[in-house]
Amino acid sequence: MMSKICWKIPMLGVAMVMLLVTLADAQLRVRVTEGQVDPIRLALIPTSSQSDAKLAENLDSLVRFDLGSSGLFALPEPTAFLQSPAIGSKPNPVNWQPLGVEAVVQMSIEANATGQVDARFEIWNMLNGEKLDEGRFATEAQFWRRIGHKIADRIYSQLTGEAGYFDSRIVYVSERGPRNARVKQLAIMDTDGNNHELLPTQGEGVMTPRFAPNEQKIAYMSFKDRQLKVFVLDLENGTQGEVGNFKGMTFAPRFDATGTKLLVNHSRGGNADIYEIDLTSGAERRLTSHPAIDTSASASPDGEFVVFNSDRGGSQQLYVLNRKTGAIQRISYGDGRYATPVWSPRDDLIAFTKMNKGQFSIGVMRPDGTSERILASSFLDESPVWSPNGRVIMFYRQSPGENGRAELYSVDITGRNLRKVPIKDQGSDPAWSALLP
Repeated sequence: MMSKICWKIPMLGVAMVMLLVTLADAQLRVRVTEGQVDPIRLALIPTSSQSDAKLAENLDSLVRFDLGSSGLFALPEPTAFLQSPAIGSKPNPVNWQPLGVEAVVQMSIEANATGQVDARFEIWNMLNGEKLDEGRFATEAQFWRRIGHKIADRIYSQLTGEAGYFDSRIVYVSERGPRNARVKQLAIMDTDGNNHELLPTQGEGVMTPRFAPNEQKIAYMSFKDRQLKVFVLDLENGTQGEVGNFKGMTFAPRFDATGTKLLVNHSRGGNADIYEIDLTSGAERRLTSHPAIDTSASASPDGEFVVFNSDRGGSQQLYVLNRKTGAIQRISYGDGRYATPVWSPRDDLIAFTKMNKGQFSIGVMRPDGTSERILASSFLDESPVWSPNGRVIMFYRQSPGENGRAELYSVDITGRNLRKVPIKDQGSDPAWSALLP
């Protein structure tokens, strides 16, 4: 048990107004054809402020970074605009259509003497001149960045028809020092790399952090008393504790679909199988039983299936367990070996690491094993994790050599938007939280 920590999520005052004009009516959507993305051309009018011009500039930069990083929006510079009407003034489509602009966003932000900030936004469809959405957020000034991420999520959602993912958090293993003697600590940050902090952990050599699907809890492993153990850290109340009291090696903890149990690989009697551990009662349930090594379990969003990797067929492949029937089916049949499968929160894809011909790759396939696609490859790409909306995958990339760096990357499910994630020092084993409340 530990003292309280300060990563509790700040509450935002929210006033959202959903208008009758829908995105389908407006005929605005990101167009994706055979992996080719035709982004929406979106104009972000410079944020207005009567009280803090620098804060307005910072809000502009944050929203622009979020939307630009998705690869789904083309964002012309304000110097190209024919007009820049402040919020409260309706943009005229005549001034935007010659620039190919399909949507316009206006924002304002004000700071007051009590330490609060108040932000507003409006989204306009320039194909028909109608307002799509408007909203208002208020919070303490120190949490203004959350307002920016919330606004970016609203814009993303309105113009793509999918939930956003910017107002969430990334936890990962921060690494410092040479490759053969790195110091590893648990770190947390916003999706844009800001608000970076190190988290207190128990034991040494922290590894494989995993977020709960619906809470701000993190499962991780570390060495304590010369044994590899599993811990759960609760960011909301600042406590953490050891899970179970296993005899033998335990690996690859991951929360189940409800967040109330952990799926782990546990070696008992020389046999490594998948177990389920109830975090309240401590009760264990064995899910697989085979002489081979079964590990890296990940549950489907409805909890009815579990994907894992196993060498039960002679090489490391992916298998799906039907929780109702107990049936196990192999789903990977491509060349090479497969590992670290992770079920998408949209339930449509499974991400994985693939090892073949000296390359480590990040790929996806459907839950039945069809439509396999490789999204990224290098000397070592590993440990994929999904964004809350199932649109983006984050992973870590290790470059070769004694001085090779471990860095975080993201790629969307088309494989066309590969980006380095901004972090401090080096990093591995990312995990992505659900959207914050």
